[in-house]
Amino acid sequence: MKRLFTYFIQGLLLVAPLVITGYIVYRIFMFTDGLLSTYLVEHFKIKTPGLGILIIFVFLVLLGMIGETILARPIKKIINRLLTKTPFLKLIYSSINDLFSAFIGKERKFHRPVMVLINKENNLWKMGFVTRDVPINIDNVEVITVYFPFSYGFSGEIYFVPASSIKPLSIPPTEAMKFIISGGVAGANFNPTDSKSIR
Repeated sequence: MKRLFTYFIQGLLLVAPLVITGYIVYRIFMFTDGLLSTYLVEHFKIKTPGLGILIIFVFLVLLGMIGETILARPIKKIINRLLTKTPFLKLIYSSINDLFSAFIGKERKFHRPVMVLINKENNLWKMGFVTRDVPINIDNVEVITVYFPFSYGFSGEIYFVPASSIKPLSIPPTEAMKFIISGGVAGANFNPTDSKSIR
C-alpha cells in the first residue's frame, strides 16, 4: 500500500505541473482572445479562435514601430508629462512603467545577476541583481544598489552593498531569477567570476 501511494505521488508530480501550466496558458489565451472576439462576432460575423490575439499582436507591433519614429516622440513627451504631473496618475503610471521597464525593453534593470557576501565570518552569500550602475557614497564607502527578490513571490528588498562584497555571475538573468524564485529548486549552473568587485 505504501509503494502504491509513493507511485501515486510520483505520478502526481509528473502530471500536476503540466496540467497547471496548460490551464494557465489556456486561461491567458481565452482572456486575451476574448478581448476582441465579441466585437468580431457582432460586427463582422467572424468566430475564429486566436484571431483576437493575432490582431492585438499586430496592433502592438505596429504601435511599437510608430513609437520608434521621430513623429511619435513629441506625443510621447506630452503624454508622459501629463501622467507624471497628475498626482494620483503619477503614482500608478510610474510604478507600472518602472515594473515593465525593469523586466523588458531596452532599459531592463534586472540584467546583472550577482552574488553578494552577506556574512564574511560564516561565508554566507546571497543572489541578487544590480539595479543601479552609479555607486552611492555612504560614510566614504562606495556602495552598489542590489535588489534581492524573495523566493516564491514577486516582492523583494533593496540593499546598499560595498562593491568589494559583490561578485558578478556569468549566467543569463532569467536563469538567476528562476533560481531565486524557485528557492534554489530550479537548478542553474553558475560560477562567480574571479573579479572581486562589480566595478
